Amino acid sequence: MSTVQKTNVPAAPSASLAVNLAGLELANPMMTASGTCGYCDEYADFVDLAQFGAFVTKSITLEPRKGNEAYRIVETRGGMLNAIGLANVGLKAFLSQKLPRLRELRRRGPRIIVNVAGHSFDDYITAAGTIAQEEGVDAIELNVSCPNVKDGLTFGTNPVMLKDLVTRVRRAVQRECRLIVKLSPNVGDITQTARAAVEGGADILSLINTYTALAIDVHKRHPRLANGTGGLSGPAVRPLAVYLTHRVYRQVAKPAGVPLIGMGGIQYWQDAAEFVLAGATGLAVGTALFVDPATPLKVAAGLADWVTQQKAPGLTDLVGRLIMPGDAPSEAYP
Repeated sequence: MSTVQKTNVPAAPSASLAVNLAGLELANPMMTASGTCGYCDEYADFVDLAQFGAFVTKSITLEPRKGNEAYRIVETRGGMLNAIGLANVGLKAFLSQKLPRLRELRRRGPRIIVNVAGHSFDDYITAAGTIAQEEGVDAIELNVSCPNVKDGLTFGTNPVMLKDLVTRVRRAVQRECRLIVKLSPNVGDITQTARAAVEGGADILSLINTYTALAIDVHKRHPRLANGTGGLSGPAVRPLAVYLTHRVYRQVAKPAGVPLIGMGGIQYWQDAAEFVLAGATGLAVGTALFVDPATPLKVAAGLADWVTQQKAPGLTDLVGRLIMPGDAPSEAYP
């Protein structure tokens, strides 16, 4: 039995942190970023996951995956690189072994979002369509940062291919189960892929996924990751993530009425508040969880105080309220 003391940080009752993501109601905007908390039991000894607004699983693929060789994670100044390689138990084992525990967690409060990945259209359609039919799954999040085995192109960096993928998955995912598309920042213009995802039928967009990056062992003259390159996350990417969130919000999401889940380097409540002002309704924490598993709860408490200080009825009243140079009041305060 673990003797680790869990950390519970309740939000201040004076300000509402409840959010609505395309009809999916969350008690607060805080959730785990996919790939950082496994299937939920991994962090159960350290933090009360029932206090989160939602729990997002690691990526689930049709078949089990061992993942990449070690080293798969390395620390950098201001961040972390990972090249896990989608290691997971596969669809069949997820449904029989992991989903029952997620259902138990859901009964205690948080909504359940299952991240799905694949290397072909059929991979995504089968996995997402099957999981979406299961009781207790509130949303499917598509990890589209995977190359298509047929042509090597990454789904999430090609707007035409992304729209086709989302359209096909949308047919397989029931409307009762929301469809989230997680956008890659490794593109020339993220608004093009965001628009493609919305046109394909995405209910919600989440952003950003990690930046492709390289860390080198200067003594061995080799990459520090066995895979060579990896995905950069953590505080180093936050200003970039906030910028992309704001662009997508103003140019795509706001006009389309599609809510955003913002992520990328959130560690303190001020970081989360930046994403809210930039246009994010939901907030996901990833890398900071490796430092302090209670980070989302502490962020939520800080956000509640901030909402009160801003004299806003609730957090949603501050979504997208960033005032950029040249903005008229009507533009800054939708």
